[in-house]
Amino acid sequence: MHENVLLPIDLQHEASWSKALPQARRLAGDSGTVHLLGIVPDIGSSMVATFLPKGFEVKALEEMKAALDNFADAEFPAGGKVAVHVGHGHVSETILKVAADVNADIIVMASHRPDELRSILISSHANSVVRHSPVTVMIVR
Repeated sequence: MHENVLLPIDLQHEASWSKALPQARRLAGDSGTVHLLGIVPDIGSSMVATFLPKGFEVKALEEMKAALDNFADAEFPAGGKVAVHVGHGHVSETILKVAADVNADIIVMASHRPDELRSILISSHANSVVRHSPVTVMIVR
C-alpha cells in the first residue's frame, strides 16, 4: 500500500474521478491518505484579468475548496484518510508541485482515450505529468 496517494480531479467532469477514485482508495489501503487536488487554472493574461470581477481568483479558490470538502465528505466514509488541496496555476506543473509537497508515493489520474492528431499537436496534462513526475503515475481509463 502507499502512504500518500495524490488524486487530481475536476469536479465538473465526473470522468476525471469516477474510475480513478476507487483505484486511489485501493492503493492507499487502510493506512494511507488520499490527497484530493482541485486546480484553479491561472488566467494567464493580465488583459483578460481586467475583464473579470475584482477578487475573481480568490473567490474561485474558496469555492473550489468548499466543493472539494463536500466531495470528500460524500465519497470517504468516516475514518477514511483524505486530505483536500487546492492549487492555482498551470495544471500539470501544479500537480507535480503538490505531489512533492505532500510527499506523494504515487499519482493517480484519469485520462481520456488518446486522439493521435491531438496528442501530436497538444500535450495532455496526463502526458506532461507522466513525463516529468519523479514518482509512479497511474493513468486510469
